[in-house]
Amino acid sequence: MTKKIINTDAAPKAIGVYSQAVRGGQTVYLSGQIGLDPADMQMVEGIEAQIMRVFENLKAVALAAGGSLDDTVKLNVYLVDLAHFSRVNEIMAKYFRAPYPARAAVGVAALPRGALVEMDAILFIDK
Repeated sequence: MTKKIINTDAAPKAIGVYSQAVRGGQTVYLSGQIGLDPADMQMVEGIEAQIMRVFENLKAVALAAGGSLDDTVKLNVYLVDLAHFSRVNEIMAKYFRAPYPARAAVGVAALPRGALVEMDAILFIDK
């Protein structure tokens, strides 16, 4: 099995020593995304905008890997305030359809660049 590094300008550039995603065979590991707008690398304002931006960023990386969010088998959500969990569910319903991926939601003390939410994902692409 070969390892392929995934990069796209449609999602924020890595702000550290990591890749946007790595594909090994049919499995793709998407790095954590925060609410950075890839056009200017600035954080969007507010929890709703950040949640949507995170999903858009994940979607862009999934497409660059040859898949889509429908290929997600595991999604991890990190929230600075777990009171926003219900909003994640509402917005997630616009990006995913049943059967939904497995998911974890974790409350954290802080995220990079003052983000309110971060998500990473694992995809299985059988094409």
